[in-house]
Amino acid sequence: MKLGVNVDHVATLRQARGTTYPAPLEAARLCEKAGADGITIHLREDRRHIQDADVREFRRALKVPLNLEMANSPEIVEIAVAVKPAEVCLVPERRQELTTEGGLDAAGQFDALKPSIAKLKAAGIVVSLFIEPSVRQLDAAVALGAPVVELHTGKYCDLAGAAQADELRRLAEAAEYGHRLGLRINAGHGLNYDNLPAFRQAVPHLEVLNIGHSIVARAVLVGMEQAVREMKDLLA
Repeated sequence: MKLGVNVDHVATLRQARGTTYPAPLEAARLCEKAGADGITIHLREDRRHIQDADVREFRRALKVPLNLEMANSPEIVEIAVAVKPAEVCLVPERRQELTTEGGLDAAGQFDALKPSIAKLKAAGIVVSLFIEPSVRQLDAAVALGAPVVELHTGKYCDLAGAAQADELRRLAEAAEYGHRLGLRINAGHGLNYDNLPAFRQAVPHLEVLNIGHSIVARAVLVGMEQAVREMKDLLA
């Protein structure tokens, strides 16, 4: 199982003061040094953290694959096609949200997503869809031609007790079903050092876990390299 580290919140700290530091690319290089298998950044329409220049800089400088999270926005699609990250993950996006609040409705937005996915694939970019763990959304991903899905783990991370166990079963069943369909299965959102072990043991066929906030938060205390190594140890 591979670890993709999301460094958006390093950029959040930079943008809070409008400075040039801390540099997200410097953080990403420390993640690489500590064994991260990929780096994720989200170029939001409101540019609240990652900026266009960051995307270009990351693409030039990283040794590990770059995963660009983005909304299905014509402007952002054009940037992705020009920059050509290794992978694009299409996510829902609302201006007023603190963070992504749920999975993309791939089934409900099928007609809007189809041309964007085709354009990204034609540029040689692997396309992933950030979706809820449901049969309907997994079937839509296959019909849209997306080879990868990232299962939204936010509900699992926010729940407790029996409700959390139910959500964990739903994620496991979705991963199994998606695997049978021929999809590559990734997951992410809200995973941290405490809730990751149970998730890892219960959900099969996972290739990449994309984790950001908890690693950056841990890095404030122990440094980025140590924070990444601790997360890698949990995946080992």
